Amino acid sequence: MFRAYYGCRRLQRAFSLVELLVVITIIALLVAILLPALAAARQDVESVECLSNLRQLGLAADEYAITYHGYYPPAYYGLSGLNNWALDQTWDGQTNQWVYHPGIMWMGQTNLRVLICPAVNQVPAVGQIVLGYNYNTSYIGHGTDEQNPIPARVTQVRDPSTCALFGDGGWYGGIDYFMRAPDLLSPVPLNADSVPDDERAAGTQAFRHMGATNVVYCDGHAASQTECYTLTQPTPAPVGPGTGFLSVNNAAYQTY
Repeated sequence: MFRAYYGCRRLQRAFSLVELLVVITIIALLVAILLPALAAARQDVESVECLSNLRQLGLAADEYAITYHGYYPPAYYGLSGLNNWALDQTWDGQTNQWVYHPGIMWMGQTNLRVLICPAVNQVPAVGQIVLGYNYNTSYIGHGTDEQNPIPARVTQVRDPSTCALFGDGGWYGGIDYFMRAPDLLSPVPLNADSVPDDERAAGTQAFRHMGATNVVYCDGHAASQTECYTLTQPTPAPVGPGTGFLSVNNAAYQTY
């Protein structure tokens, strides 16, 4: 006697077109919600890394001052100011390119990556380095073309917690090494600069961290600031979009 066995066939139900569209819509909404959060998290990480870089710049300036009898490093020096606190530049006639070396502040030793702000998206030209930071040249570093070329001493800074030392550099032409205060004082004190207003407009800060700019002060603490001031004195000069000064006057820069 033969027994017949019949297998059970499991019924399979496919998604309908409407259900697929609902799933795709939900996924799209989730992506739309998550992408800004992920972008903000990435920018937060960049800002934290930038603040760390600035603290290291502050430490390097302190080490220089300890070595050189309390004087901060000069902002720029040599022929036409080609050499500065960040980098020394020499021309290689064989490659027709500039060759970069650590500037005077580093006393010959550094990793130049500390000079690069992670939020800078400017692409360097061949043989160039794109940096991210500038140095208080108006009151701290000075330079060979300044009214007073001698850098300030640490003891000349009356309130180190409010005097900017390094910050996120930026202007309408890219990134400048030299941080400038907005006001041309008259008469010009010996511990301030005398550069024209267009140079002041080139010494602004870039507010590239979600509308904030990062600064390290002479006491070593680093912080973000959202207040942006765009007026040079006594004559208004064009300040680049997304850039500005740290104070409406010279309060955030002056040593006295």
